[in-house]
Amino acid sequence: MKCWFGVACGSTLGALVASSVLAVEGGKTEQAPVVRLVDGTDAPGGLDLMLPDVEILSRRLDQARSEIQPSLGATRYEFSRQAIEAIPQGDNVPLNQVLLQAPGVAQDSFGQVHVRGDHNELQYRLDGVQLPEGLSVFGQALETRFAHSISLITGSLPAQYGFLQAGVVDITTKSGSTDPGGEISIYGGARDLFQPSFSYGGRSGAIDYFVTGDWLHTRVGIENPTSSFNAIHDLSNQYHGLLHVSGIVDPTTRISLIAGVSNDVFQIPNNPRQTPSLGLVVNGISGFDSSTLTEHQREIADFGILSLQKHLDAFDVQISAFSRYTSLYYSPDPLGDLLFNGISQTAARSVWSSGVQADASWRVNDTHTLRAGFQVTGERTVASTASQVLLTDDTGAQRSDVPSTIYDGSAKTGDLYGLYVQDEWRLLPRLTLNYGARFDVVDEFTHENQISPRVNVVWKATGTTTVHAGYSRYFTPPPFELVSGSTLGLFSNTTAAPSVNQDSVVRAERDNYYDAGLSQVLLPGLTVGLDAYYKLAKNLIDEGQFGAPIILTAFNYAKGQVDGVEGTASYDHGPWSLYGNLAYSRAIGKDIDSAQFNFSAQDLAYIGQHYIHLDHDQRWTGSGGAAYTLFQGTPSPARLSADLLVGSGLRASTATVPNGMALPGYYTINLSAVQTLNVGSLHGTQLRLDVINLLDRKYEIRNGTGVGVGAPQFGLRRTILAGLAQRF
Repeated sequence: MKCWFGVACGSTLGALVASSVLAVEGGKTEQAPVVRLVDGTDAPGGLDLMLPDVEILSRRLDQARSEIQPSLGATRYEFSRQAIEAIPQGDNVPLNQVLLQAPGVAQDSFGQVHVRGDHNELQYRLDGVQLPEGLSVFGQALETRFAHSISLITGSLPAQYGFLQAGVVDITTKSGSTDPGGEISIYGGARDLFQPSFSYGGRSGAIDYFVTGDWLHTRVGIENPTSSFNAIHDLSNQYHGLLHVSGIVDPTTRISLIAGVSNDVFQIPNNPRQTPSLGLVVNGISGFDSSTLTEHQREIADFGILSLQKHLDAFDVQISAFSRYTSLYYSPDPLGDLLFNGISQTAARSVWSSGVQADASWRVNDTHTLRAGFQVTGERTVASTASQVLLTDDTGAQRSDVPSTIYDGSAKTGDLYGLYVQDEWRLLPRLTLNYGARFDVVDEFTHENQISPRVNVVWKATGTTTVHAGYSRYFTPPPFELVSGSTLGLFSNTTAAPSVNQDSVVRAERDNYYDAGLSQVLLPGLTVGLDAYYKLAKNLIDEGQFGAPIILTAFNYAKGQVDGVEGTASYDHGPWSLYGNLAYSRAIGKDIDSAQFNFSAQDLAYIGQHYIHLDHDQRWTGSGGAAYTLFQGTPSPARLSADLLVGSGLRASTATVPNGMALPGYYTINLSAVQTLNVGSLHGTQLRLDVINLLDRKYEIRNGTGVGVGAPQFGLRRTILAGLAQRF
């Protein structure tokens, strides 16, 4: 038979010989070095296996893995390793800031991003394996420095992508093969930012390994609630790490392990010159200086993925077991929270999710490739609160200034199931139909299921023109970790009593999604694209922050509509790399029909009768960038780069209309200069200088009003950072 890598082989792996030749790109061949694996015995018949060069095998298996889950018909925006390094801050840039350079991605507070008008329905995949959702609010559990490359996949998604479908952030993790060698770096600057990091990757026989870690100390943990240059009480200490180990068992089998940790502690920044407006008295005290509040939040996120990949002739499969634990703990200011909010609540929440994902593809013939897979996830969430409140009478008047403590807690176990099958059918040499269906089940706070057909058509009209169109039925379960079993009756006749005593269960969102677009190569290196989409939603899921604990809460709009258009352009030739994106979006919803106790009766009544803009709706979003490499081709190149972010503003409420106005538009410019030194005694040394918000623009991301909006936030003021890295 013929092995996947073009090696003539017999019935056993031992038939491979040292002079094996492997096919490589461009139709050429290359002589492959071999690795001998010996079992340590001299007995006849003992293991004496000779493998082609491990790096070549790794590349082949990487390619085979990508063919198991192609994004055929969807819109894919790529960030290569070179593109990531060209972004100001490079590997030090938070992952959400990388995604903001893609089309249709809007910036929000707490490091959140919104893709194509959806709230936060992004799924993250590491080497093709979907991570369960977690509880991170401020922290970035996944870091840019983990990634060899990043892709954002949107549009009409093929059937393998389920549960979260606003977009897929597909991260190819660094490995010893793709990112060999070691690096130690120190990065820091304004506002006490200090971030040492390290990484090391390599191979030992058939084992490939990569490890990286960093520690971050900064006084910009969360967005400033004012436009001042520095925030009050905004210190954050964080550490993150990733280990990636893989081993090639034989030329067609690989086992890999990815493990990550994240532990972040945040001070909640203060908004000075605010006074308590509820008229409460606590132990004889009625006044409080808001600049002295001492609220804190800790977020932990750990995950692990164990995968087995196998190739057999026309068949490829990857089976993975995954687990993720996240927790969040909020500690209030005991007096200040009670005076400002009527409740001082210590809140803890955690979720542990584990499961199995399997994906397989079978190349039946030249015209059909069948793909199928499943995912099963079991989850356990635990929530507990200790709330200090003041007692009131039936009219709501305070009847004691001595706080009372109310304890509440809940725990819930739930499951998600997903199954899909699809066929990639090459109707004509230039025309491909990718069609299939999913069956998904949620058995958590809500119990629902749906069969979801998917179909995409891709037409390669000419050698430079590609057209695609598709339809997808989506089923999105509510985020298990953001739904709790709180008992509203516990807070009756207290200062924390809700104005609405209704708490309908949050339901799964069901969508009809349509997408069409084209890509055109105008000149060598110059590509433009245009894409349009429309989503019609039932039980559209949104999230909001209600009260002092910075824990997002999910709720539904009974009806929702999202539509938009995206334009992209990129040019990459010689020392120049340029890109630009412009997107229009509209996202509206009507009738909040779950978790109603979080809203005022006035807002519920209005939204029940009118479509309103979603709080994260931003009409226009733009991004762009340029990079130029000086001394290209020399041992010491220098790269200059800049990026641009433009937004027309998220929504805010007026006196009569929830989310009835847009905040002012804004733009920011970031610059970067990176010099690599490979002269004399300096080898592998890199110096970098980054300027964030070059023009020191003051802009407001949130003004503290809007449906589910808890506090104002402003964008980062001008920040100058520098770094030194040494490779070895």
